[in-house]
Amino acid sequence: MNQKRSSLKPIQGANRSLRRRLDLKGELALATAPTITILAVLALVEVLSRQRLLFASLASSAFLIYLDPQHGTNTVRTLLLSQIMAATIGLITYLLIGPGYVSGGIAMVVTIIMMILLDVVHPPAVSTSLGFSLRSGNESNLILFALAVGITATLIGLERFALWILARYENR
Repeated sequence: MNQKRSSLKPIQGANRSLRRRLDLKGELALATAPTITILAVLALVEVLSRQRLLFASLASSAFLIYLDPQHGTNTVRTLLLSQIMAATIGLITYLLIGPGYVSGGIAMVVTIIMMILLDVVHPPAVSTSLGFSLRSGNESNLILFALAVGITATLIGLERFALWILARYENR
């Protein structure tokens, strides 16, 4: 792969190294686990619920894990805490204020502040807080969402395992 691509480069002045690009086969191998996992989560959601949009931020989480599985924003702790916290905050604002922009704005701001305070910054969680605060529907979706987050968190282990295999493969 061309090392001149900028999507994986740190911004100018950042004290962070570039994620090593793999060949096309390696990049596709790395992207396979998140893709299959999100498709499985969508199938689970379809069977158990009709609130499909509540789970859209998990696709972003999966792609971030693919993009840089060793980045701090993609750890199991960060993913689980930020996503579950965001869903809970969104649900609470929905229950207290009702659906709408005020509820969504409050949920978003509180989620961002809590992610920063708890050092669990995972950007897709902001969408999760909005999804739960703007929707109408059934509160049991929080439990289903927690299950989906747990499934998505397994991606981190799968991606690290894939990186390990790819590193061993390249060192031959």
